Amino acid sequence: MTTESPRWFTSSYSNNGGDCVEVAAHLVASRGIVPVRDSKSVDGPVLTVPAAAFSACVSGVRAGTFDAV
Repeated sequence: MTTESPRWFTSSYSNNGGDCVEVAAHLVASRGIVPVRDSKSVDGPVLTVPAAAFSACVSGVRAGTFDAV
C-alpha cells in the first residue's frame, strides 16, 4: 500500500470567491479513488469517490445532465 498524500487541485474555472471543491486526482492510478473536499474547509471531512463514479459525474456535468430546467 502506498502512503502517498493527496495533492489537492482546484479547477481554473473556480474563480468565484472560493466556493468550490478540490480533488486529488493523482490518486486514481495508485488507489482507484478520487478524494474530494470543500476548499473552504481544508481540515474538514474528505469524501472518497471511486474513480469510475467520479468520471461518470464529470461526464454528466459536461453533458448538462444536472442543469436546472
